[in-house]
Amino acid sequence: MPGTSAAVIPERELDRLHALLSGRRVAVLTGAGISTDSGIPDYRSPDAPPRNPMTFQQFVGDPVFRQRYWARNHIGWRRMDAARPNPGHRALARLERAGLVSGLITQNVDLLHTKAGQRAVIDLHGVYARVRCLDCDGLISRMALAERLEAENPGFAEAAVVDGLEVAPDADAVVADTSEFRMVACARCGGILKPDIVYFGESVPKPRVAAAFELLERSDALLVAGSSLTVMSGLRFARRAAKSGMPVVIINRGATRADELAALTLPTGCSPTLDALADAFGAS
Repeated sequence: MPGTSAAVIPERELDRLHALLSGRRVAVLTGAGISTDSGIPDYRSPDAPPRNPMTFQQFVGDPVFRQRYWARNHIGWRRMDAARPNPGHRALARLERAGLVSGLITQNVDLLHTKAGQRAVIDLHGVYARVRCLDCDGLISRMALAERLEAENPGFAEAAVVDGLEVAPDADAVVADTSEFRMVACARCGGILKPDIVYFGESVPKPRVAAAFELLERSDALLVAGSSLTVMSGLRFARRAAKSGMPVVIINRGATRADELAALTLPTGCSPTLDALADAFGAS
């Protein structure tokens, strides 16, 4: 497993964090920064390379973009599937079992919170392991699609994988040549298949947003971990929490759009900070 972030929370800051959250029902919002210690890069940390993720309009409007995406995803989803929870994910699951965390909203599609044993998880942007038909709305597993794509593209995955292959947070791998990759259509209706994740430019399904706001309503504090809150998809929850008077705590290695709303900001790594917090609450 990749090494965890070296930044350690000072004891006085841990005391402040403990005091802010003690005796409260805490809702958690996580972003890509919590998964970097599991080998999945983020989008906006200070040392993250520039990225241009696929937009919904590109995917639905251009078959060349779809071909490129599916070729790269055919490689990338395997790396994401192999990723394992890090101490930050496990610490949040410990805090849930201890009764501190009332529920978790994640902007990630990597399923690492679920793999860590977290029970009350809202996958705001979907998950990498499902594929949806844009025409009939049918769902299949990513594994089932992989078998079909492999049959159409024998040996492509093996030829494309190299040491140091980079995989983005949406399971998009950096693969140079995708021009010969053959896509497949929905087996039920022949429609366009799309990963069951929310792309840039696409709206989060209303039931998920409603469930996330309902979680906030029955919580007393919001803990943000590993998100710059750059996009409104996550920022709105910090704004709602602050407007309702509950303390907002942010753990993120860079600045966020909600720093001015926070009762406490910690520019430390998620893994050591959350692990220390779980220890402070005696969570097992």
